[in-house]
Amino acid sequence: MRLGKVMAGVALMSAMAMADASPVERSGNPVFPGWYADPEAAVFDKTYWIYPTTSRPYAQQTGFDAFSSPDLVHWTRHANVLSLQSISWASKALWAPAVVRKDGRYYFFFSANDIQSDAEVGGIGVAVADRPQGPYRDLLGKPLIDKFHNGAQPIDQFVFEDDDGSWYMIYGGWKHANIVKLKDDFSGVEPMADGTVFKEITPAPEYVEGSLMFKREGRYYYMWSEGGWGGPHYSVAYAIADRPTGPFKRIGKVLQQDPAIATGAGHHSVIHAPDDDSWYIVYHRRPLGETDPNHRVTSIDRMYFDAQGHILPVKITHEGVEAHPLR
Repeated sequence: MRLGKVMAGVALMSAMAMADASPVERSGNPVFPGWYADPEAAVFDKTYWIYPTTSRPYAQQTGFDAFSSPDLVHWTRHANVLSLQSISWASKALWAPAVVRKDGRYYFFFSANDIQSDAEVGGIGVAVADRPQGPYRDLLGKPLIDKFHNGAQPIDQFVFEDDDGSWYMIYGGWKHANIVKLKDDFSGVEPMADGTVFKEITPAPEYVEGSLMFKREGRYYYMWSEGGWGGPHYSVAYAIADRPTGPFKRIGKVLQQDPAIATGAGHHSVIHAPDDDSWYIVYHRRPLGETDPNHRVTSIDRMYFDAQGHILPVKITHEGVEAHPLR
């Protein structure tokens, strides 16, 4: 009888504990409502930030919103952190943000005008603010890069600080990618050690756009988008090298559609949570049934590496990621 009472008590306590346990909070995908693409992800202090393209026809892409979160689950929208009115030389097609912090200020790199030749005004610009949520104002009053070099359309820039304090920008469309070294004040570009200014680093014939770079365990990871941005087969591949300038050789594809979940998964960014070495991939995708090219949403999933440092194929999900407050 006593054993039966004990067992009943244990069962009751277990049931109570299960009832009291809070469900694991997850971000869900998409992580915030609205048509947003080309997400740039950053961590400033103990806050996660996402700066996406407002996914509309080019003539309507006239400003950027930003989103902040303490934990990857709860997101706050900051409207119109950079607008066309703040950029004297731009007229349409603002897209593909890249945001970094340097010397206490925040620099917002962007593409504008979708130029098709050197005769047109546009390319890659940079704005500055004193807070990550802006408002940002044009830094130069002109594009930072406004010409085609090595066949690369000046779009889809990513800005990367190396361990020695050097800042690089990787960019390019039309199946060509360049790397440049930025001046210390981001007012222009300067020659690299070998005298090259615009160095082509196109990693593979499949390269299209959407460059990204990060460093892990002493090696440089270069990621990019392949396929057409408006179709279901948009995807992300990567390479690894010992220097930021390469040479890079394509290893394989790591992010792509799942016909049961979403299509057109590409143009991504990466978050490295430094407190426990978690890695996340932030990307856009197209909900099932959507055929409008601009109907894209921002999503987050986990990214893992194997023992050799290769990136494992990412499983895209509806659930997203667990809450991860930064300590």
